[in-house]
Amino acid sequence: MSPREDRDAALEAAIFTLLGERGSGRTISATDAARAVGGDHPDGWGPLMQPIRHLTIRLMKEGRLVIIRKGKPVDPDDFRGVYRLRLPEAGEDYGPGNSALE
Repeated sequence: MSPREDRDAALEAAIFTLLGERGSGRTISATDAARAVGGDHPDGWGPLMQPIRHLTIRLMKEGRLVIIRKGKPVDPDDFRGVYRLRLPEAGEDYGPGNSALE
């Protein structure tokens, strides 16, 4: 694996581990996952914020994750600002070909 693939795998594992620990319907921040991988110092987790954003967008498009802003799912191709992450709930699908966000 390349360093980028290793980093993305570590971020993905951190996201799903933290979400699993929080329980159904609960959210985490992207910073929580970045800190789990990069440590508590901003020099460690700060550079992971853009890669984690790209990763979470991909995971939402795959239907494996939901990006939340102001309590509602976002369009993964068009959102700004602070966001949170949670697992999809039963019957909820934002993966390919789904128009739930339109």
